[in-house]
Amino acid sequence: MYQLLTDSACDLSYDTLQAADVGFVPFHFEVDGQELNDDLGQSYDLEDFFAKIKSGVMPTTAQVNVGEYEAFFEPYLKAGTPVLYLGFSSGLSGSLSSALQARDLLLEKYPDATLRIVDTLAASAGEGRLVLDAIAQKQAGKSLDEVADYIEAEKNRLQSWFTVDNLDYLYHGGRVSRTAATLGTLLNIKPILDVDPEGKLRMVSKVRARKRALLTLGDKILAALPADPSQQILIATSGDWAAADEVKAHILSQAPDANVLTGPIGLTIASHTGFGCVAAFVIASEPHA
Repeated sequence: MYQLLTDSACDLSYDTLQAADVGFVPFHFEVDGQELNDDLGQSYDLEDFFAKIKSGVMPTTAQVNVGEYEAFFEPYLKAGTPVLYLGFSSGLSGSLSSALQARDLLLEKYPDATLRIVDTLAASAGEGRLVLDAIAQKQAGKSLDEVADYIEAEKNRLQSWFTVDNLDYLYHGGRVSRTAATLGTLLNIKPILDVDPEGKLRMVSKVRARKRALLTLGDKILAALPADPSQQILIATSGDWAAADEVKAHILSQAPDANVLTGPIGLTIASHTGFGCVAAFVIASEPHA
């Protein structure tokens, strides 16, 4: 038997991970002068957090460091339990690099241990979708290496589409210029973004008005859905549930049998998107270009 592990940026619920016996390491955030762990809503209410960022509060986040990863992994290695860790995109955070450094240090101490790390090149429920598929593969009796190889292949076909309602957060995160953020707000321009094959944030297009942006997300999912019409489509939002439901309704209007699940964007990602981000995730037939 082996242990599946991930991090809190996967934006799956605490209960989902607990039920599947998947451990997670928390990212960190600071809001209102408090330094807290992103523990998937166990110690901080998500709706309260969404209300704060809607009012303009801008939290800061911190990645998981090498020492924290060592403490996270070591109990399993010490017990002789092989580990498969699915981590937040290296294109968006240095956390994955810290995990790799911790692995190298621990394998010097436990040379016979197995600790395989997969860079999901994904974030939020995109990472979560890959974790869910790893859980399903493990429950189907697949070995650690079989599951890791499956996710390594599948991650290249994952499409992550999202839009934000407030460009100020992308500006503060260095994703858009101050001029672009100001003009975008004045002209009601909404960006359509994705995560590129290197796991980095990418501006794909811009549309006028929020409704058009939400319909565009739905269209992106519908275009990829024929690869596996029965697959689970994940839609996540940082507090704008009506907008998430609008994307879901658009998908179902064209694909009534689609399996669509909505959920929250977690604290770590929402700190960088602001209130009202809506994201949609699907597995396509071909690698994402």
